Amino acid sequence: MTDTLLEPAAEATTTDPLFQPISIRELTLRNRVSMSPMTRYHSPDGVPGADVASYYQRRAEAGVGLIVTEGVGIDHLTSVDDPAIPHMYGKAALEGWRRVTDAVRAAGGRIFPQLWHQGPLRDPARSNRPDLVGSRPSGHWGKAGHTSYGDDYVDAMRAPTQPMSTGEIADIIAAFAGAARNAMEAGFDGVALHGGHGYLIDSFLWHETNHRDDRYGGDSARRAAFAAEIVAVVRAEIGNAPIMFRFSQHKQQDYGARLGETPEELGALLVPLAEAGVDLFDASGRVFDRPAFEGSNLSLAGWAKKLTGKPTVAIGGIGLGNGLGETLSGSSETKPLDNLQAARDAIARQEFDMAGVGRAILNDPQWVERVRTGQPFIPFDRANLGRLS
Repeated sequence: MTDTLLEPAAEATTTDPLFQPISIRELTLRNRVSMSPMTRYHSPDGVPGADVASYYQRRAEAGVGLIVTEGVGIDHLTSVDDPAIPHMYGKAALEGWRRVTDAVRAAGGRIFPQLWHQGPLRDPARSNRPDLVGSRPSGHWGKAGHTSYGDDYVDAMRAPTQPMSTGEIADIIAAFAGAARNAMEAGFDGVALHGGHGYLIDSFLWHETNHRDDRYGGDSARRAAFAAEIVAVVRAEIGNAPIMFRFSQHKQQDYGARLGETPEELGALLVPLAEAGVDLFDASGRVFDRPAFEGSNLSLAGWAKKLTGKPTVAIGGIGLGNGLGETLSGSSETKPLDNLQAARDAIARQEFDMAGVGRAILNDPQWVERVRTGQPFIPFDRANLGRLS
């Protein structure tokens, strides 16, 4: 495939695969575009305000099929670090989320919160509790490789800590259940779980951070047990509402890391999650249509669908010409790029089911409407990374 800069095109019709509806359990989405979760740091003391509600409402008004919120902390002391990351507990926060869901619903949208525990990647220095280290399955931060983190941060975080106790594991599983229950009370349409990028759930799945020899570590089935138990308790709390699960090969600790070296290894981790109740896998790749394994042209999302039989979302650079790391560091210019035909073609052949779009929608609330009507994309403004535009 040859990517070209986006030029004005004919108005998309209802035959466009990106704009076909899709049903996940009993929830019908108006199209196949998912707004990917992106941390915003605009919720003081964990409480989303009117500006957060307006931010999501603008995307719903422009036609996003499914909005997945920024990562949202669960009720556990080491869940998240920065005090401006929103959480899913407490009266004030739940009232704030109710304003968000009401605004999105009024605009015809559907919205899931991405429930999050940062685990090994929690930075105590950014938190209100610098005395508490991040939760780690075996006390390991992970093998450092190609990363966007600075050397000082990596050196500080690589020091070993105490492995999580079985009591802490049980407390965190219960906290995910409580957050899912609160999300339903706040009006969300389903729940997303962050199981990628080296954060807590992923750190149980990844062999570099999980060296346990109990029921939560060892072979693939046991490394998947923590995530599967979380999925099961969330399912018990939310009934027939959909569960979305984000996973990734790459980690924040090392962009070159791999959760599974072969399809069989990946399937051994994902299939138990599907059996526990995941309805939609959010396959976070650095390039959405890059083949995931040698000998096959299937993307990471394509393999997840083939292995589990569940619908999948493909993520990684849709609508843009570089990766997230390059955007964050400013090492290369982020430009609009028309790589959407590859997503359309993959959806049409049922390789995956939805296109997950992050930075492009963060930059431009009207991005989905521009795609639908064939308008050119606007330039990317890095200042939008730090504001609710």
